[in-house]
Amino acid sequence: MVPSFLARERVVAGPGYSRWLIPPAALAVHLCIGQVYATSVYKTALVQHFDSSLTAVGVIFSIAIVMLGLSAAVAGTWVDTHGPRAAMAVAAVFWSTGFLVAAVGIGTGQLWLVYLGYGVIGGIGLGIGYISPVSTLIKWFPDRPGLATGMAIMGFGGGALIASPLSARLMALYDSSYDATDPASVPDGHAVMLLFVTLGLVYLCFMLFGAYTVRVPADDWKPEGWDPGEVAEKPLVTTASVSAANAIRTPQFWLLWVVLFCNVTAGIGILEQAAPMIQDFFRDGADSSVSAAAAAGFVGLLSIANMAGRFVWSSTSDVIGRKPIYLLYLGVGIALYVMLAVVGDESTLLFVLLAAVIISFYGGGFATVPAYLRDLFGTFQVGAIHGRLLTAWSAAGIAGPLIVNKFLDARGTPGELVAADYRPGLLTMVALLVVGLVANLLIRQVDSRFHEDSDRSDLEGVSA
Repeated sequence: MVPSFLARERVVAGPGYSRWLIPPAALAVHLCIGQVYATSVYKTALVQHFDSSLTAVGVIFSIAIVMLGLSAAVAGTWVDTHGPRAAMAVAAVFWSTGFLVAAVGIGTGQLWLVYLGYGVIGGIGLGIGYISPVSTLIKWFPDRPGLATGMAIMGFGGGALIASPLSARLMALYDSSYDATDPASVPDGHAVMLLFVTLGLVYLCFMLFGAYTVRVPADDWKPEGWDPGEVAEKPLVTTASVSAANAIRTPQFWLLWVVLFCNVTAGIGILEQAAPMIQDFFRDGADSSVSAAAAAGFVGLLSIANMAGRFVWSSTSDVIGRKPIYLLYLGVGIALYVMLAVVGDESTLLFVLLAAVIISFYGGGFATVPAYLRDLFGTFQVGAIHGRLLTAWSAAGIAGPLIVNKFLDARGTPGELVAADYRPGLLTMVALLVVGLVANLLIRQVDSRFHEDSDRSDLEGVSA
């Protein structure tokens, strides 16, 4: 049960309501929870504050992503049933509380509290907040589901664009000895603690604004001039309905799970280590003057690529189809990862370009997958199916940082690594992308035996 003012029936849009008012509500949530991509900005500070390793601190990020997938899977049906306002409000409370509990952990020197706060509690907010606007936007844009999911998830990729420079400025404000332009300067734990308190409170306000402004379409609503019959003319697209329970019994679901896992693991391999990565790649080269501020700027640039990829590539999938767009993400991604590993340290421009395109594919993969699910399984319980599929993100949240950080911990210590130390991890990601490419090629249309009984009855009536 939810309070009446959060109930789904309270947010049904009236006649004449513009569907273009919904994307800002989605962005209000996703821009906040997208902060998870900016964790590398203060990662070194946490390593020093807790006198720990990259792997141990990276576990914070991994737990958050694991909880994202698990909470999305568990709460997916609840989100579809109770509507986006209740889901967004719950997500806001969990996400903000996670920051505040983590701040207590940093202030008291208890790393396990950071795991509990940002990882577990905040991760639950991540999962519920991530899926809450997606199925709503798909219902508002049945004529362009790729565009809809791109708008919904674009903000998540762009969260670090705001959080990265904001975090650097706030830490400099809270620690007068910290200089973001000096590569050797690291903020103290007190500054990171205050940063977490500030972000937790600010994000709570913005996410509650999104919850207040979101609306769902009436059951009989459809875009003016749109013919639902046009949907069935596209490859792999069904007009039938598949329940979440039946979807996980299909090979298509698990093949797409593998596709998402491989694409996400490869992207996290760069994002989770982004800020120190660009400094390490050019530590001994001609561009060895990459500063902490420039590294934070690199994180922001990747955020732009992540955000742009989610909108541009997912919108493109409305034209060329979901399966072909994933062939682009994975096939071209393989070539780009090989180049990054082998020649990425030759110039900062080449490194940034390769990383940006890779991350645009990573973001595009996230934004396209709800539309891929809608094509394969229909709109009936697409939010719940999406939640279950995001367990692939949970697994990738463990695998990506673990692969990279284990290689790096074995090669040296933070602040002394060079480009060659990243090569084994990057080439491991290439192998994963090959697996994902093969899985995508194997996806076919869902068999009618998995459709809801009403759909099969309709088909039998037509054939009779």
